[in-house]
Amino acid sequence: MNLKDLLEESITRITPLSATPRLDAQVLIAHILNQPRTWVLAHLEYDLTEEEQDQIDHALKKLKAGEPLPYVLGKWEFYGLEFDITKDVLIPRPETELLVEKAIAWLNVSPERRTVADIGTGSGAIAVSIARHVPDAHILGTDISPAALEVGRRNAIKFNVIDQIDFVECDLLPESKVKSNALSLSKGQKSDLRPTTFDLICANLPYIPTQTMRRLPIYGREPTLALDGGSDGFDLYRRLFKLIPDWLAPHGMILLEIESSLGAQTMDLASKIFPNAAINLYQDLAGKDRLLSIELHSSS
Repeated sequence: MNLKDLLEESITRITPLSATPRLDAQVLIAHILNQPRTWVLAHLEYDLTEEEQDQIDHALKKLKAGEPLPYVLGKWEFYGLEFDITKDVLIPRPETELLVEKAIAWLNVSPERRTVADIGTGSGAIAVSIARHVPDAHILGTDISPAALEVGRRNAIKFNVIDQIDFVECDLLPESKVKSNALSLSKGQKSDLRPTTFDLICANLPYIPTQTMRRLPIYGREPTLALDGGSDGFDLYRRLFKLIPDWLAPHGMILLEIESSLGAQTMDLASKIFPNAAINLYQDLAGKDRLLSIELHSSS
């Protein structure tokens, strides 16, 4: 079978499963053949080997069984980088790039501020992207899942920023001092993290209300631990807000990705806990509420 025929067959098989079947088929085949997508389109007369056909058929069966394309590929693009991913981490999404964009911009205009926490780091998409664009930033990436931390660490190594990022297994933020549970430490030394360590705290925590999550197509296809925000979606953010005053430096910044339908409620919650802070809500490219920034004054 040549590429042209296989591509058309793949598109037909993917169509019931995807809003972009042609693109997904091209990406999948390019991945199996270890070629750029442009190569696939330029070599439609290429005759596939039996092994290549079997690999593509196996991948298509995974898609039909409900496995998302990024997990089938084992990688996904985010902020111009191709991250390794597994079923242990949330698939990086373009709307999260808004958080990274704001974080980099804030750090760039504040050259004296270089300590960052990425809470719920998962694949390390946020931490690694910031590290790549702010080479002198030092970042703590935390996650409750050791399997997710290993994926994050792998990506930090892949993009040569492992010296900038410490990966620590903990629930939101660590104890006041982190020693033996650090997976990766800069300069081979032990971390000694104390309150008011961070100039910038970023978090893309589970924020989907439990009942809403159970009605979504992603339920059961991506890790529930990375999605379920409790009955109203705010469980983890309430806990984080209580911890932040002890961990954020004076005049520090907090950037939080939020559930698009809960923008007003999230602002209200943040305003009650941080009454003296400057709080702003930003929309993603689709015009949906997506990012909350909280800048604390020294008296907050």
